[in-house]
Amino acid sequence: MNNHSKTPDSKRAAASGGRRTRRIASRANITAIVVIGLVLGWTLAGHAGEASPRVRAVRVPVDGKVIKAQIGADGAIHVLVDSTNGPLYLLSRDHGRVFSEPIAVVDSAARKPGLNFSSWDLAVGKDNRAHVAMASNAWKLKLPEEEWGFFYASLAPNAKAFSPTRNINRKPSEGFSLAAGGSGSVTAGFLSGKLFAMVSNDGGETFAASAELNPEWNPCDCCTTSVAYGADGRLALLYREETGNERDMYVVLWDQARGDKLLRKRLSGESWKINGCPMTYFTIAPCAKGYLAAWPTKGEIYFARLDKDGAVLPPGEIKTPGTSGMRTGVLALGAPDGTALVAWKAKSELGWQIYDAKGRPKGSPGSEKSRGDGAAGVPLPDGTFILFP
Repeated sequence: MNNHSKTPDSKRAAASGGRRTRRIASRANITAIVVIGLVLGWTLAGHAGEASPRVRAVRVPVDGKVIKAQIGADGAIHVLVDSTNGPLYLLSRDHGRVFSEPIAVVDSAARKPGLNFSSWDLAVGKDNRAHVAMASNAWKLKLPEEEWGFFYASLAPNAKAFSPTRNINRKPSEGFSLAAGGSGSVTAGFLSGKLFAMVSNDGGETFAASAELNPEWNPCDCCTTSVAYGADGRLALLYREETGNERDMYVVLWDQARGDKLLRKRLSGESWKINGCPMTYFTIAPCAKGYLAAWPTKGEIYFARLDKDGAVLPPGEIKTPGTSGMRTGVLALGAPDGTALVAWKAKSELGWQIYDAKGRPKGSPGSEKSRGDGAAGVPLPDGTFILFP
């Protein structure tokens, strides 16, 4: 029987059945939506409930790649960016919600046709003065070798322009890093065949001559250096050795008040024997009980907590889910409660993982699309972290 031949009673019955079917389907759809919502809620809670609320990704309001960020004693966040117009500096006094107008790091007198500068490191020291390390393409322009050096500039509090750009070491070099202490000390670390440092005791106004830290140490020429002042005023310097093609990570503790007192310790437990420099970047940063260090080995990211003398604390070297490429950024940040965040750059993404005070992962790894090869971020006093993809 077709629809045109149905009786009125059969039509009412069919309509009633249709309504019941629609109500049942509607209830089924609502139930399915609720179940999906609960599942998604549980899934997101696994990410957000443990990791995400402690991590906030902030994009700076300029077209460029964030190289380094550091928080000053007054809580302001200083950010160094590489742009097509050269290194730029920004400041945020409200935890990354609003930024100052960008300030060019390189002064007009240093700018010459074809000469480009790139950002390497940023450090914030006494009186919240910002110190910046840079390199240039002088080697590519076949300028005199003394121009292939470590370029430096600083910004005084509330100043509108950086100090004149200076070549502080005047020799072919790379792997530039900066540390600034609360007493006014500034240390510049770099590689020039061997491991060198230059120290300023007047807030970067003048630097002592380049000093080779130890002629027996043999750093990987195409890797980098990373330096940081600890709570006790000693300098920690992280570098990779190449002796015997064993590419181990070492930390050097330098009591600068006692001049030549250097203490060196190996950090990496996982060995890496390779015939050639792996061209890796790594980092060391102060934390409540000493330092945090993070580095790549065989393309995978490891980190460790160190005591104030550079000894690796239990549970020892920790393998993260991160991977790296050649000269891609690695970041380690410590919160006041002992929580650590380790971040890495790989394949145009900034990834990260949070660890508790005992070295156990908290939540799932996170990631954000990111430009360039750098990894930058800061820890906030409330225990959260800001990352700059």
